Amino acid sequence: MKSKTLQITLVYIIISLFMAIVCHKLLTNYFSSTENYYLFLIKDILYILITGLVFKYILSKNDIKNVSVFEKLKQTNEEIKESNEKYDIVAKATSDTIWDWKIQEDSISWNRGIEGIFGYNQEEVGKTSKWWFDKIHPEDSIRMSIKLYSFIEQKTEKWQDQYRFRCADGTYKYVLDRGFLLKDEKGRAIRMIGAIQDITKQKEEEQRLKLLETVITQSKDSILITEANSAVRKIPKIVYVNPAFSQMSGYQSNEIIGKSPNIFKGPKSDSDELKKLLRAIKNEEECLIETISYTKKKEEYWVRFSMIPIFNNEGVISHWISIQRDITDEKKLETEKEHLIRELTQNNKDLKQFSYITSHNLRAPLSNLIGLLNLIEDIPIDNPELEEILTGFTKSTHLLNETINDLVKVIIIKDNPSMQKEEVSLKEVFENVFNQLSFQIELHKPIIKLKFDRVPLLTTNKAYIESILLNLLTNSIKYKSENRKLKISITAEQIDHKAILTFKDNGIGIDLERNRDKVFGLYQRFHNYPDSKGLGLYLVKSQVETMGGTISIDSEVNKGTTFTITFKN
Repeated sequence: MKSKTLQITLVYIIISLFMAIVCHKLLTNYFSSTENYYLFLIKDILYILITGLVFKYILSKNDIKNVSVFEKLKQTNEEIKESNEKYDIVAKATSDTIWDWKIQEDSISWNRGIEGIFGYNQEEVGKTSKWWFDKIHPEDSIRMSIKLYSFIEQKTEKWQDQYRFRCADGTYKYVLDRGFLLKDEKGRAIRMIGAIQDITKQKEEEQRLKLLETVITQSKDSILITEANSAVRKIPKIVYVNPAFSQMSGYQSNEIIGKSPNIFKGPKSDSDELKKLLRAIKNEEECLIETISYTKKKEEYWVRFSMIPIFNNEGVISHWISIQRDITDEKKLETEKEHLIRELTQNNKDLKQFSYITSHNLRAPLSNLIGLLNLIEDIPIDNPELEEILTGFTKSTHLLNETINDLVKVIIIKDNPSMQKEEVSLKEVFENVFNQLSFQIELHKPIIKLKFDRVPLLTTNKAYIESILLNLLTNSIKYKSENRKLKISITAEQIDHKAILTFKDNGIGIDLERNRDKVFGLYQRFHNYPDSKGLGLYLVKSQVETMGGTISIDSEVNKGTTFTITFKN
């Protein structure tokens, strides 16, 4: 700058001297003497030199001023450049979406975050605030707009709000939007710069934590949280208890927080279970124990609780969570159940022994009695009263024999829960059954339809399945309707691992509204037939259940009956 000023000054002096000399040469004719000529020339030269120095001084001052302005502009540009670099770095580091809204012009611009976070390319992004507001969730739009414009009217500097912003793929993200307001010298809002932060994960985590908090506070199970570490031979101190814990133990949260759960230990607490708990805490592993605990009023109650370790991201234990449940009633029921099981087991043994005694000890004298009655039949009896008495006695004796035989059948079934099973052909089983009932079938000529192609083989006890089908087929023939031809349908189906056997007839049926609970009972009779004893369906159900199956009935009076038997196959 200095050299340039000097150059301009020298150029000015040289040009001025040249012009002065030329002018004096042209004006020599007007001067009367040479002395006056040189005098004026020297004056002009001095004037030119003085003005040159003044001109140089003015230029120097101007240069200094220009240098100062230039330095300020350079500094300002450097600051702007540095600010822009910081802006870009912050935008990249925070992954925020930066927006710049010129309020008076309604012109808004966005940084690259609008593409990285929300998926909009630059061609899709609008240039006005309308595009921005249109992307806000309808449930949040009105509230957010009112708050924003109210903020602008109040002319405060900082604003923030949470709302849902629509992405390019149509989904919504929760965002936290912060804005800074710029005003002119008159206080008018002219510009607003803000940053949108994606808080979807935080929002989902908040909702999840809120849900967990609701579960914990509303849970009927007692929940307490303790510190990670504890003093020797003690459970870590409590830092949180839920309302259910206070209700169960009688301690309010302010009375128990900061204390060790050791206070619940009492004279009848199981020391082995507590040692098990302390070992688990020492080894930082989960455990489940049952013991007697004590309330604030020193009342006993049984508690089942687990201790679960909670680890942080570094794998270091941070807390223990204990879930406790009052099982006092459950323990009482268990005690009653064990007592009842012992009684039932003993009663069952006594009944079984009684049945053996009844069936075996009575068979010998009963056989002798039947033999004597058979001998008496060969002796002529003249007294009609005696003959009538002997006839009644014979009939009662035979009925007693049949009852004892039925009892023996039941005992055999109940005493063989693990009978041998084998693969049997349903077709062969029904051939044996038909052979045994050939006389009845030939007499009544029922229409019988069989369909066993889907289950040709059944893994079961052959004698039992034959007895079941024999009883059902006998009942169908015995209780046929006199008003129509007897039709019997027997089908077998395989569904998953179960074989379903369906036995259907169109006989006289059973009134299930009155007798459903009695159908499979012992000695239950629903029709006045002379040879009906009420034992067949009881034996059928016993045999089915002994083989691990189930049986159900569907029947309607004067329409027929359907039995459905299900076996694992």
